[in-house]
Amino acid sequence: MSDLSSNYRPASAHSIHCLDTVEIAGEKFSTAVLPEGLRLEKELGVILAGNLTARRICLDDFVCHPRSIITPGGDYLLMHPAGPMHYVWAGRGKMANRMYQYRSSDGGCSWTPGAVAWEVPYSMHAAVPFVPRGSSRIYAFGTEPVVEFHDGTENAPIGYRFSDDDGRTWSPAQIIRPQNDPDFCGMSAMRMCETRSGAWLVGAHASHWTADEAGEHVVTHQYLLRSTDQGKTWTVLPAARPNGWQCPGTCRMDEARPILLPDGQILLMARTPEGRLWQSRSDDDGLTWSAFEPTPLVHLDAPPMLFMLADGKTLVAFFHNKRRPADGGAHIFAHEARVELWCALSTDGSRTWSEPRLVAVNACEPAVLNGWGGVTPMVSYADLLVNGDQLELFIDHQMRQVIHVRLTRQDLDRLPARSDLVDTQP
Repeated sequence: MSDLSSNYRPASAHSIHCLDTVEIAGEKFSTAVLPEGLRLEKELGVILAGNLTARRICLDDFVCHPRSIITPGGDYLLMHPAGPMHYVWAGRGKMANRMYQYRSSDGGCSWTPGAVAWEVPYSMHAAVPFVPRGSSRIYAFGTEPVVEFHDGTENAPIGYRFSDDDGRTWSPAQIIRPQNDPDFCGMSAMRMCETRSGAWLVGAHASHWTADEAGEHVVTHQYLLRSTDQGKTWTVLPAARPNGWQCPGTCRMDEARPILLPDGQILLMARTPEGRLWQSRSDDDGLTWSAFEPTPLVHLDAPPMLFMLADGKTLVAFFHNKRRPADGGAHIFAHEARVELWCALSTDGSRTWSEPRLVAVNACEPAVLNGWGGVTPMVSYADLLVNGDQLELFIDHQMRQVIHVRLTRQDLDRLPARSDLVDTQP
C-alpha cells in the first residue's frame, strides 16, 4: 500500500488551543467563567452540558463521519475515515485516508485501538454499518471513490461491503448499479433505513461545482437508492439523474436520512441551505414521497442527525440551532454556523418538536487542515448508538477528531435550554 501523503503528521503533532470567549445561544461567555451546568473540556476543546462525560477516540489531520452499530455479537463497532485529507482534495488515484474501526466489548467503557478495516487503493468517505432484521451479517454502505468512475469533483459510485464475522473482516466492495441509472455516482454518508417489508433505502446526493469571480457555486440533487431484494437490484428515486430532489427556492438538497416510524411510515429528513432541515414522508414503503416541507429545526446547510430512541417511538434530532451571521459568513457551506450542538425530541413522527436543549459547543481554535483552510470550528456529523437508556454520541469535531460523549435517555431531558443559559449569565 502506498504512503498516504508526504506531509502526513502523527496525531501527537496536533495541538488543541482553547478560545478565551465563545458565543452560546447568542450570548458571549468567557470560557473561564461559564454558566452553571456547562464546563470546558480543555483537552478536547469543547464545552459540554450537564453531567455528560467525553473522551477522544481519534485525532488526525482529517477525520470525518463517525458511524456506529451494535454488532450481532453484542459489541459496539465504530467506523470512520482518517488521514491527511478528504478523498476529493487528494486527487484521483492518490491515497489520502483509510477507513478505521474500533471495537468495544464492555458497553463503550473502553475501545480497541483503531485498525484499518480494509485496504483499497483509494481513499474513503464514510462507512454506514447496517444489520438487516433477522440477520447476523453486517453491511457497510458508503461512497466508493473508485478512480476510474469519478463524476465531477465529488461524485463517485455508491457501494457496500459485508462481514459475516461480526465486523472483523470485510468482503470486497460491491458497486451499486441501479436499474434505471446504472452509472449512478454521488456521495453517501448518512444512516440508511430498512422498511417494514424489508426494503432498503440509502440516501445519496450528486453535486456539480462551478467557479467564477464571485466564488464557488454548487448545485446538488438528493436521491434515494432502493432495493427490495436485499441489495441484489436497485432503483434510483425519485428518478434517474438529473431529476433528484431540491429544496424549493434553492439549487440544493443534500445528505438525506431515511428513518422508519412506528406506524410504518418512512420519514426522510434532508440538509438544505434554507436555514432549516426539510422533510418528506412515504406511506408506501419508500416508493413515492410527499412534497418536502420545512421542519422547525434551525440548521443551516448541515446534515440531519436523526435517531430513534429505545422506546421505538421517540425521535431525537441533533442540530446546530444557529443561522448564518448577518455578514454572510466565511464559507460556502456556513461551517461557522455549526459551532453549537443542540437536541430536541419528537413523539409524533417529526410533526412537533420539544424545546431545544444544548449538548456541546466548540471551544477550540479552528485547525488549518489540508483542504479546509481553517474554516471548520464545528461540532457536527454526529452519530448516536442507542442501547436501552444508555446513549453513546460520537461527534465529528472540526473534522480532525472524534469525540465520544456518554449520556443517558434521562440526560436528554436535563440538558439546559436557551433560557437556562441566558438567565444564568455571570
